[in-house]
Amino acid sequence: MSEQQQDFNRRDFLSTTGGSLAAMAAMMKALEARAQDSASKDAARRTSDDTPPVKMGLIGYGPRGREIAKSLAQLPSAPLVAVCDNYGAMLRRSKREVPKAKGYEDYQDLLKDKNVEGVIVATAPHDHKQIVIAALKAGKHVYCEAPLAHTTADARAIAKAASDSPKLNFQPGLYFRSEPQRHFMFPFMRAGAIGKPVHARTQWHKKTSWRRVSPNREREKAINWRLNKGISPGLVGEIGMHQMDLVNHLLSLKPVGVSGFGNNIQWDDGRQVPDTVNVVYEYENGFSLTQEITLANSFDGEYEVMHGTNSAVMLRGAQAWMYKETDAPLIGWEVYARKMPHYGTPGVVLAAGATTLGKGGKKLYQESTFTQTPLFYSLEAFAYNCHQVKTTVADFVETFGEADNETLHAFLKDQLSGTNSLLPAATAADGFVANAIALKANEAVNTGKRIEITDADITV
Repeated sequence: MSEQQQDFNRRDFLSTTGGSLAAMAAMMKALEARAQDSASKDAARRTSDDTPPVKMGLIGYGPRGREIAKSLAQLPSAPLVAVCDNYGAMLRRSKREVPKAKGYEDYQDLLKDKNVEGVIVATAPHDHKQIVIAALKAGKHVYCEAPLAHTTADARAIAKAASDSPKLNFQPGLYFRSEPQRHFMFPFMRAGAIGKPVHARTQWHKKTSWRRVSPNREREKAINWRLNKGISPGLVGEIGMHQMDLVNHLLSLKPVGVSGFGNNIQWDDGRQVPDTVNVVYEYENGFSLTQEITLANSFDGEYEVMHGTNSAVMLRGAQAWMYKETDAPLIGWEVYARKMPHYGTPGVVLAAGATTLGKGGKKLYQESTFTQTPLFYSLEAFAYNCHQVKTTVADFVETFGEADNETLHAFLKDQLSGTNSLLPAATAADGFVANAIALKANEAVNTGKRIEITDADITV
């Protein structure tokens, strides 16, 4: 089922049904059944897919690159055949940890490797533009870590280059888009399960310096770019962007303004970026999103919660709960669902691949089988979709011959829009929009001023 199919008009539905509880219950049952069917098909694809693997090259073998390599080691569909890092120590480490992968000091040499079909870019954001555009020109599928870039201009250039390369699969690293639990929430949110959206809040608490150890001053400056105000997108761009993008995606909203502030509270070590930030996004309909991010305290960890007039939905890790208001209409199935308390408040457990519908007395919950990291599912989607794009383009060329990019774009959108065709993933446009909004938020933090967000700001 495509996003468009899921996003039917709730207002029209209520006008034709009279908004009856029975009709609402039927709607929710249909939506969850669809979500379950989608999850089941995705799970089957993950375990039985025998399509040819897409050989991957990894550019950047720092901490994030090593996480990527570990995830790829669990994906037969994405064997890592080449690694590039311009720092000798990291390249030598890659040869120890990924001995079957060919090593390169220069990414241009990796791009010349005909054995490499897809490229994963895990360098600093200010290096992304040149690498991504070169990779697309070399005919490689590209997965680019988020944020796409440290400036809006560079992010727009990347998205434009991806759009001009319809024969190739491009995916930004907005990994929450691919995580099964969060993807599972999509039909619930779009069906109006929470009622009218009121407010959302995201939190990321982890006591860590964000500073990386280096052997010398020159290297220290290079690897600690996150602490350099001139090139760092800040905590909002590096961390908060993923949660902000998730909320905007689930509720189909885009902010029109943002305010924020930040301070160095714990790590007074000469860094130029705050270790603690608070951000408020404003929306036209009165909805708001607040973000709390700190490197100074770990209590209560990471989560996203969305409040509506009928219920609130909380996502924490691979779990999710719905907390209904006492005056909210019954949906039907939630009466029999498993309840789990959170800080003393019972919530209906929502689990991808596990929450099911049925009659009273039937067990409706089991532990979810989706236990990998969001990064794993994002890379899995990239590998699978690379193959899908490749085969679909080949079919098009064989049938119609070569065509302009616009025609090919339209064909791909038509052929790859259903859940049987693609695993969920963010697009180049999604990556640009999230990037542009996050940079506006970082500007608000750095200046202490409210920053307006216009349509032109978030248009590729």
